[in-house]
Amino acid sequence: MNATELHQDSIVIDGLIIAKWGRDLFEDMRKGQLTAANCTVSVWEDFQATVDNIVMVNELIDENSDLVMKVRTTDDIRKAKELGKTGIIMGFQNAHAFEDQLGYIQIFKDLGVGVVQMCYNTQNLIGTGCYERDGGLSGFGREVVAEMNRVGIMCDLSHVGSKTSEEVILESKMPVCYSHCLPSGLKEHPRNKSDDELKFIADHGGFVGVTMFTPFLKKGVDATIDDYVEAIAYIVDIVGEDQVGIGTDFTQGQDKAFFDMLTHDKGYARELTRFGKIVNPDGIRTVGEFPNLTEALLRNGFSEQLTRKVMGENWLRILGEVWGE
Repeated sequence: MNATELHQDSIVIDGLIIAKWGRDLFEDMRKGQLTAANCTVSVWEDFQATVDNIVMVNELIDENSDLVMKVRTTDDIRKAKELGKTGIIMGFQNAHAFEDQLGYIQIFKDLGVGVVQMCYNTQNLIGTGCYERDGGLSGFGREVVAEMNRVGIMCDLSHVGSKTSEEVILESKMPVCYSHCLPSGLKEHPRNKSDDELKFIADHGGFVGVTMFTPFLKKGVDATIDDYVEAIAYIVDIVGEDQVGIGTDFTQGQDKAFFDMLTHDKGYARELTRFGKIVNPDGIRTVGEFPNLTEALLRNGFSEQLTRKVMGENWLRILGEVWGE
């Protein structure tokens, strides 16, 4: 089977997209033959603003139902594949929307949220992000993890501090993930994970989605799709071939104001980091170029079976374990 045929036949799942919502994006998702994606609907927003975002996303999905569908279960993801649509998994990059109400977790699960990151870069009621001194998981945070386990929402630790991440991994009865990260073994950065951290999450049944966000890649804005594959291979060597997937962190269509919001605490306060120029690796600049990744994995020595796993089968399995369906 050649790369084009393999991509068409595979389940392709992106563990994190935070691009600008709209038909243009949905059309590009279909061009890239994306089966499903964890799409961010909350970062700094509180409960009400997040519900408003979900209302907007629901309307967009309805208006573009020829291209996309909401997915809540792994059967829904398989159905999206059959129908030639892209399944939208709604996810948060911060648990701020839970506020201090454990009951809100069930509410968001009922609305279709499947993945929630515990913190986004800084401190919240649950724990600490990766850009400040890490005090670990709070007592309330332990309750949140238990409730997320109960309702079937996956705990994401990509932007979470090392100590808080370790304690969530130990606390959770379900697999947790770094939905979009890169190894600090290839480039030192507060957002990248050490070999020990990658091994620790995998040893406890967790999952690693590999991002291609160039500020975290070894060659930065000069990175190509082959540099991205190098990072995937590096992580496979540490965690094994069953616990790795894709988590691009596509920001397609977003403007400077959006990145200013992301890089300031709470969306408006102190500046946490500067990314500089934002450009995806040559060869996978847009979601529509996803087939190039299947080709690049094969070209760099990945077997057909491993390519299928990395491109989506591993995500499908681990999401099924957490969602229970």
